Amino acid sequence: MKVYFPGNKQVFMDVNDFTIQTDQGIKGGGEASFPEPFTLFLASLGTCAGIYIKQFCDQRKIDTSEITIDQSIEYNTEKRMIGKIQLMVNVPVSFPEKYEEAVIRSANMCAVKKHIHPDIEVVTLINRLSNDS
Repeated sequence: MKVYFPGNKQVFMDVNDFTIQTDQGIKGGGEASFPEPFTLFLASLGTCAGIYIKQFCDQRKIDTSEITIDQSIEYNTEKRMIGKIQLMVNVPVSFPEKYEEAVIRSANMCAVKKHIHPDIEVVTLINRLSNDS
C-alpha cells in the first residue's frame, strides 16, 4: 500500500489495483471532491456487514435486491468521539422471518466491527418494511 499527496488536502492510497481517493471537506480546507478518510472508515463497517448479509442470503437463495442497510451514528460529547453506531437492516415483507436473528448474527461477524474500539457500541437491528414502503 502506498499513500501519496496529489494536491491541496487530497490523500490517495494505492491498494493492489485500486486507488482510494480522499479529500477534506470545505471546512477542513479541502475541495470535498472525494470522501474524507473518516467517512470511508464508517463506510467500511456498513459495507463489511453488507458482505456478510449478502453471503448469508446468497447461500439460501434469498433475493437481496430489496434489502438495504441504514447506518447512523451517535456522538458521545464527553469523550468527543462516536459512542454508538446503528446498522438498521431493512428487509422486505417477503423476507423469511425465521432468518431475522441469523442475519443480525451474520452482520455482526464483520471483521471491521470486530476491530472497533469496545467503548463504541455497535447495534444491528432488523426493520421489516411494509408493502407501503
